Amino acid sequence: MTESISDLLPGLRRMGMGQRRMTVTDMTYGSGVSESSGDVHSFPKKSMPARNAYQLIHDSLKFDGDPTLNCATFLTTWMEPEAEKLIMENLGKNRVDIDEYEATERIHQRCLAHLHELWSGEQGKDATGTVTVGSSEGIMLGGLAMKWRWRQRRQAEGKDASRPNIVFGANAQVALEKTARYFDIESRLVPVSAESNFCLDTRKALEMIDENTIGLYVILGSTYTGHYEDVEEMARLLDKLQEETGLDVPIHVDGASGAFIAPFAHPDLRWDFRVPRVVSISTSGHKFGLTYPGIGWVLWRAPEYLPDGLTFELSYLGGVEKTFTLNFSHPACFMIAQYYQFIRFGREGYTRVMNACLYHARLMSVALEATGAYECISDMHRPRGQHGFSEETRLAAANLFANSLSIPRSGADPAANQPFNYGLPEVAFRFTDWFIEKHPKANQDVISTLMRVRGWIIPNYPLPPDTNHLRVMRVVIKEASSEDFVNRLVRDLMWATQTMLDMQSQTLGEALSTPLAKNTSTSDLANSIARSGSITMSDDMKHSHWQGILDKIGELKDSKAQQPKMELLDNGSKKSVYEKSC
Repeated sequence: MTESISDLLPGLRRMGMGQRRMTVTDMTYGSGVSESSGDVHSFPKKSMPARNAYQLIHDSLKFDGDPTLNCATFLTTWMEPEAEKLIMENLGKNRVDIDEYEATERIHQRCLAHLHELWSGEQGKDATGTVTVGSSEGIMLGGLAMKWRWRQRRQAEGKDASRPNIVFGANAQVALEKTARYFDIESRLVPVSAESNFCLDTRKALEMIDENTIGLYVILGSTYTGHYEDVEEMARLLDKLQEETGLDVPIHVDGASGAFIAPFAHPDLRWDFRVPRVVSISTSGHKFGLTYPGIGWVLWRAPEYLPDGLTFELSYLGGVEKTFTLNFSHPACFMIAQYYQFIRFGREGYTRVMNACLYHARLMSVALEATGAYECISDMHRPRGQHGFSEETRLAAANLFANSLSIPRSGADPAANQPFNYGLPEVAFRFTDWFIEKHPKANQDVISTLMRVRGWIIPNYPLPPDTNHLRVMRVVIKEASSEDFVNRLVRDLMWATQTMLDMQSQTLGEALSTPLAKNTSTSDLANSIARSGSITMSDDMKHSHWQGILDKIGELKDSKAQQPKMELLDNGSKKSVYEKSC
């Protein structure tokens, strides 16, 4: 008689078969892998179940900040589920393998064609450019191309080509300096000042140019303050220089952020290939191109501006391919996601997004300046042609913003931006001189730290060399920001400011023990504060104005409680936690 499987099980179990014993690796939280165990710095000797590995890493990453509340970053932190699905479906594709992935290469060429049109490339001509891993690679490729063209010209003239230099503002992002250092090019940094809006001073830049200058980097959207550098004015000065000296100096536009904002929000601005001296443009697709990191783009005006020596041909992927990127293998999924955004939004959608970002940035700027405690170094909320903070420019910005709300316009109409200065939707702000005079121990680092209590990540950093005695905080308004986002951010900045002042007479714990009431509404808060600042305020009025703002956000909850005062108290020899932090 044939034995059943149930009859065989006892014997199988005695041999160690037919049953599964729990081992230490089955235990997600008892497997012994942790930062304190020291295991993380040695390559693991044994494997573990996939769910355990996932859970350990997942839990570890909970200590990161919330990307949505990371106001420091310019990078895209949200995409639609359909875009994320395309990314997941194409994670395994290598963009450079065009023989294997022909459809992906067609998408690459379509993206280049879209950007060529967007940046006013010559009609009827094919785009010359490539996708990159970010704008940094694009900046380096643009710089290399200018160096090679300069060297070829010098050698053809029988002149020395051993001392190339490149000119750009001291406000430049680090990728520009990397280009110079990595590729043996002398950096000539143009000092910035308040008069130049803390970015490239075109007149001073002209003074640094000589026969060894390979080109200029001009930045469309300074990381520090959001200002656009004046591409057309720089080109005009270079045209005049060429007439007088014969020096032909090209421009590469670093449009890391602005090259995806200006075409939609500021179509009247001439910064792209409409300016004949602009030979190449780079941008980040993962900033205002609205795509996850890392993707960038670089385009040249025409093929002759990309020297043949920078292009390689290869055949070991199955067909003859040309490549001129610094990075070789490159995930195709983010480029595909970029194409999704192009056809998903189109000009109308991108214009709506950029208009919304600029509106929210202006709302926040006007509201902050209305408090009397903060001034904005960024100027995109001020009337066109007005720069710098004063009571006059603050009032002009507040009234312009209020008037702009009364003009009905489509969200896709770039005309809404015409009365305002050009710039990124970036709010760079600091304490006003009045606030510092009244509160000499006020410390913006404390504000930045207190905002982390509420989950916000807001950097506090010095401005570029020659102006680095000033420190500013920065909030970048992105697609996922909203009016509610701005209301809550302004509310928490007011809370942090008053808490900093309270910390002069209290311990940190006491100062933080009375947070905003949970049921306090933030609806229309920023607009309400902005409207309250639409009159000229004397210094005497600013104290009561501040108290009124605190009342709006619920800081003055109990009339019997001690009223917070906008002043620092002298504790004599007893130092508070806040004083020690200074």
